Amino acid sequence: MGDRANVVVVRENGAHELYRTGWAVGIDLDLLEGPTPVLAMLPELRQDGWWLDDTMAQGGILLDLRRKVLLFFAWEGPSTELRHRAAMFGLIRAAWPDWEVHWLYDGPAELRTYVGLDPEYVRCRDSALSLAPFLAPDDEDLAGPDPGGVVITVGTDRCHVASDAFDHPVHEGAALLDRLADAPGHGTCHLHVNAGIHLDPEHRRLGWWSLYSSPQAYQVPESWPGWTVEFWQDDWERHVRASERFSPSAFDARQEATAAVLAEAVKRLASRARHRALFTPSPDGEVLRRNSRSQGLPPGRD
Repeated sequence: MGDRANVVVVRENGAHELYRTGWAVGIDLDLLEGPTPVLAMLPELRQDGWWLDDTMAQGGILLDLRRKVLLFFAWEGPSTELRHRAAMFGLIRAAWPDWEVHWLYDGPAELRTYVGLDPEYVRCRDSALSLAPFLAPDDEDLAGPDPGGVVITVGTDRCHVASDAFDHPVHEGAALLDRLADAPGHGTCHLHVNAGIHLDPEHRRLGWWSLYSSPQAYQVPESWPGWTVEFWQDDWERHVRASERFSPSAFDARQEATAAVLAEAVKRLASRARHRALFTPSPDGEVLRRNSRSQGLPPGRD
């Protein structure tokens, strides 16, 4: 099945085309090649009119050829990593000169809104929230230089970390405060997380941010009646300024980060090339599939 993403192309006449790919994880890396190679990928993608919803869309790209606008989002990839996001955006903008480049915090709903379609079509409002478990400081999920996670600071003296593999905890509303009562403490968080919340219960204020898309991101205030809610988008440094309990360890956001992103891009290109080698057209037009194990790839990419 693969990791799904929609690719939308708005042609010069204003008409849009909808494609689907099974290569959502790392889809931001594909953008480093610029518009021409990305457009050249379209024939290998599915064009079936299927708009992925909030729960199924793990990434998305929109290219407006008339206005030169590039929109994208992802759940995973260098653009969602604190150490690499700035370098990633710098490389993308360099590869797309004269284009406007924007991140979509509300995922597929914003793709549909841009082309004049109803965003409610991709909403999953009836689905229950997937509550993120809280992680102890020694949890194996927090190992490594880019563990992800959601840092949650409360007032001036509390810090917790939740998993980022579930709904962003900010969507829980004030019920989150009750869950935090028994959450493991972290003292001060030095991790390179990719989302966060700062709560000030005394003044009923909160600020939150995310490096990955979060469905209904702009409707969060509705979950916190009586609170002042600020969406900091990807500005994690505002969280650092708001709380001494969040202080990511120092990192090189330029040379080292750029080199790391480019190395991932090379791996991505090689992986896609191996995937293409699995399929060859036969004389009668059918597609013959080679042994995926010999290529080191998972089966079933769509």
